[in-house]
Amino acid sequence: MTDTEPTTREFTELDQIVIRFAGDSGDGMQLTGDQLTRTTAIMGNDIATFPDFPAEIRAPAGTIPGVSAFQLRFSNFDIHTPGDDPDVLVAMNPAALKVHVGALKKNGVLIVNTASFKATDLKKAKYESNPLEDGSLDGYRLIEVDLTKLTRETLEDSPLDTRSKDRCKNMFALGILYWLFHRDMQPSIDAIRAKFAKKPDVVDANLKVLQAGYHFADISGIFQSSYKVAPASFMQPGTYRNLMGNQGLCLGLVAAAKQAGLQLMLGSYPITPASDILHQLSTYKHHGVVTFQAEDEIAAVCAAIGASYAGNLGITSTSGPGIALKSEAIGLAVMAELPLVVIDVQRAGPSTGMPTKTEQADLLQAMFGRNGECPLPIVCARTPGDAFEAGYEAVRIATKYMVPVMVLSDGYVANGSEPWRIPDEADLPKIEVEYAEERTDGGEFHPYLRDPETLARPWAVPGTEGLHHRIGGLEKADVTGHISYDPKNHEHMVRTRAEKVERIAADIPAADVLGETSGDVLLIGWGGTTGAITAATLRLQKAGHKVSAMCLRYLNPLPRNVETMLRSFKTVLVPELNCGQLAMLLRAKFLVDARPFTKVQGLPFSSQELEDGVMEALNRLNANGGEA
Repeated sequence: MTDTEPTTREFTELDQIVIRFAGDSGDGMQLTGDQLTRTTAIMGNDIATFPDFPAEIRAPAGTIPGVSAFQLRFSNFDIHTPGDDPDVLVAMNPAALKVHVGALKKNGVLIVNTASFKATDLKKAKYESNPLEDGSLDGYRLIEVDLTKLTRETLEDSPLDTRSKDRCKNMFALGILYWLFHRDMQPSIDAIRAKFAKKPDVVDANLKVLQAGYHFADISGIFQSSYKVAPASFMQPGTYRNLMGNQGLCLGLVAAAKQAGLQLMLGSYPITPASDILHQLSTYKHHGVVTFQAEDEIAAVCAAIGASYAGNLGITSTSGPGIALKSEAIGLAVMAELPLVVIDVQRAGPSTGMPTKTEQADLLQAMFGRNGECPLPIVCARTPGDAFEAGYEAVRIATKYMVPVMVLSDGYVANGSEPWRIPDEADLPKIEVEYAEERTDGGEFHPYLRDPETLARPWAVPGTEGLHHRIGGLEKADVTGHISYDPKNHEHMVRTRAEKVERIAADIPAADVLGETSGDVLLIGWGGTTGAITAATLRLQKAGHKVSAMCLRYLNPLPRNVETMLRSFKTVLVPELNCGQLAMLLRAKFLVDARPFTKVQGLPFSSQELEDGVMEALNRLNANGGEA
């Protein structure tokens, strides 16, 4: 807002900044981070975010299990991760400080809400002494602000009760950061008015506190300087929006359904971190989207299969535990050879595991987690923007090859966000759907008479004249589709279904290579590791190392150039948030020494972790005279 900008103001130019908010799950850290992200996106910076939710719905206030955090990185250049360590940490209580202060860069800005540092608060966070007084924070630029007191003073005349007033303190912190980093408050003002349109007192309170925080930072003198990050100049012209991964998947599915002329039907059961897919698709009724919240995971996938059988686009979304429950029905879709899109937004397991933490441990489940020989194509979302492409491609493959397709995302991609250039409708790949034509000649319909190129069987809509055929999980006779127990027919059908999936390799692009096509070290990964792999590889290349990267979107079948790339490097490292699942597949399929580089902490890789891992591999090469 122009009326909040001082006439003269010293500032320091920066290329990038990393900010982390941390507090109780009721402190509005996700809302605060989201508002700063939206504003920063509108101002033209490149952005990447990492929301970090507690697993408990409502842990005891002030305790470590209840800490919620949101990290935002914004820059004037192309970035690929939300940053490794924050430059600024806003800690709303001792528990948030204890969990996150170790990540703050030395001499970083630490803004602490002093109102929450009473003896009882310190005890809940398991502090033996007050960190604000014992010297343990001397390595940081500590800014102590009583956010609660200042918020209450700002809202002294507000009709809200004390608890409601205190809930506005996150807006005071946000106002401080808007001043500190020269952010425009107007987008947040508009968003608050829209979000609480039916609660004018809440709107008024939040706006007063937001502006009070801005003016407090301006006139209090607590900061020696403010900072500016210029808009990014590398972005292509076009219309952009801030996109989260689950949103990207939804938009990709809807766009593909529109392009194919199909009605999209989602059968789903709520599960973290996939629930937002059900929430968002339910808002697209005006696009003909039908959503069904089933009573359980099995009912959800069976409803989606029914939609596909009826000639529509059946979708089902879940996380790893739901995939386990859906596995028999997915096998039915494989046997019936129906187009179905199964979305798995992975989380840390096994069992309930850590529901709000990210992991990539469902790859082998996606490949083999069904009884019998039951292959299906697998695509993955590598970034929030790439999730659109993954969803769109899944629909294209499913409908062209008459096969269920698994889409793997993960909590890091699903909840993260980045600027996304909205594509032109004319630039989207064509999806042409053909149904089997009615027959009036009285002849027998052959439901497994295949297309010679794709091996897809006809899509026969029930009720179409002359297209009576059997459907179900029992083995089908080739061509006729009759139930068959013939041994040779079974082997033929098993190998045919597998060959259909393998033929997709000729219909997908070669995997992109970042760097040269031969060298010392190749980093090969998939899904949410893409950002960290890309950032680490670019830094290593800049330092003169012969390092390249390949980040896969297609996992089954693999792109045709994967084997050549694996054999063109002295060392192959496979970073994964599991215990080495893609590495196992690559070693088994290509008989190459693909070395796992793994992490299973519920946290994404930092680019520094990968850079350190590559340097260890390069040092081994040098020590062995260039031999792996």
